[in-house]
Amino acid sequence: MKDQLLVSNFLKNRSEKSFQALYRAKTPQIYQVALRLSQDDVIARELVQQMWIIAISKIDGFEWRSELKTWLIGILFNLYRALRKKQEREIKLTETTTNSTAYPVINDKIDLEEAIAQLPPGYRQILILHDIEGYKHREIAEILDITEGTSKSQLSHARKSMREFLK
Repeated sequence: MKDQLLVSNFLKNRSEKSFQALYRAKTPQIYQVALRLSQDDVIARELVQQMWIIAISKIDGFEWRSELKTWLIGILFNLYRALRKKQEREIKLTETTTNSTAYPVINDKIDLEEAIAQLPPGYRQILILHDIEGYKHREIAEILDITEGTSKSQLSHARKSMREFLK
């Protein structure tokens, strides 16, 4: 109900004050997700800024079939995936040899955040959304535009990888 009021106030006034109220209510949680995904403060902040630009341009069409946070996180994940694809293309263009392994070597003493950072992006996304943010597989499927079965499978693989990393 609070989210609907914030959005309604923003749509009615489109004032800086109403946007700031909406921004302050949602950005801290969304920033944490962006930071966990990107593992970089600057990139996380840029992703959140881009997410708000897109969200504000489309917010009048938001139909409330999901929570506002779920919709915003969906935009964030789409931006993150686009960034990853761009980075992968750039790496392929500059890469001359591939002598490295798929995952960096992990020291004996590793913390949970470092282990999460070692996961492939798809596994990391599901693990963050389900185990850290508390989303259900149905919601994850909606955010990432995948099936619930894919979400469950990816989570299983992510947890298995985490156990291996943390051994």
